[in-house]
Amino acid sequence: MRPLVLITVVATLEGCGSFENENIVLDTRVLAMVADVPDQIIDVDLSMPVDPVALLEQLRPSTVCALVADPSFDRQLRYSLTLCALNSADRCRSPETVLAQGLLDDPDITIEPDPQAPAPALCATIMPDGNLLGVVLKVLDGDVFQGLGGIDYGLSLQVGGDGVDPELDLFAAKRLRVSPRIPPGLSENHNPPVTPFTAAKDGVDPQPLPMGRCVDQTAPLELVPTQRVRILPVEPDGARETYVVPTIDGMEQTFTESLTYQWMAGAGGFSSGSTGGPRDFSGNPAPLFSDYRAPKAVDLDGPTDIPIWIVQRDERLGARWYETCVRVRP
Repeated sequence: MRPLVLITVVATLEGCGSFENENIVLDTRVLAMVADVPDQIIDVDLSMPVDPVALLEQLRPSTVCALVADPSFDRQLRYSLTLCALNSADRCRSPETVLAQGLLDDPDITIEPDPQAPAPALCATIMPDGNLLGVVLKVLDGDVFQGLGGIDYGLSLQVGGDGVDPELDLFAAKRLRVSPRIPPGLSENHNPPVTPFTAAKDGVDPQPLPMGRCVDQTAPLELVPTQRVRILPVEPDGARETYVVPTIDGMEQTFTESLTYQWMAGAGGFSSGSTGGPRDFSGNPAPLFSDYRAPKAVDLDGPTDIPIWIVQRDERLGARWYETCVRVRP
């Protein structure tokens, strides 16, 4: 069953003065980019000039993958992933090296033969080589603190429909960080661990939420039109890392991560498009859940599978994404 989006698109176009809900994905969109090694710590001697060879020897490869949705079309996507220094608008500046390019099979409906990789992957691996060194040294040269607070470099994504004018392409970027071990207790950030989710129809009787794309699920969660389901992340122990940062007086301060959740779907709506984050002024934890509301019956043409995407982020470049599906029966 293909997610129903054309009716909603027409309604949006015909409604003068209406705006697309940013949490409802109707057209091609880059939803997230995740690096398996988003943050690296290196040991440096501040009394010596930077030794490029010693720097590279401490760095590890990092694979960056992008989550792209293209619900309104059955087609391949043309893409390129470029290693570069990023400007303030997350666009590439020299030096640049294209690490991967080609065509991606339809990310919404293509079934891969390998059950361990059920969705087409849009990824590139950044190797600790001369290309990365050139980018790091370029960023370091423009950093007024000479890297003492860490430096960011990036992988830029350009993506568009196969055969479509590149002028209409989308751009996105993933920042990665390299930091000196200052203070000595500084540790690398990791992506949040895998989080299970529960679903409570009409807010009661929560059950485990089946995960996976609509095309990969044989029995997704079923709803009726306009029914609400509360989706709650159940964070495992250690999901929020404790970390230290240097202070201006030469000391260090300890923090605990905040995790946020971005909620997106192919149709329907959410009570909140973003949840989580830091505690409030009274020390109360931020709500993590969001209530998904199924679309109205008039917007459906029989049983319809609707994709849901959840992007989990910390405040230190860590991220993870999740895909699930609901089947709405009029």
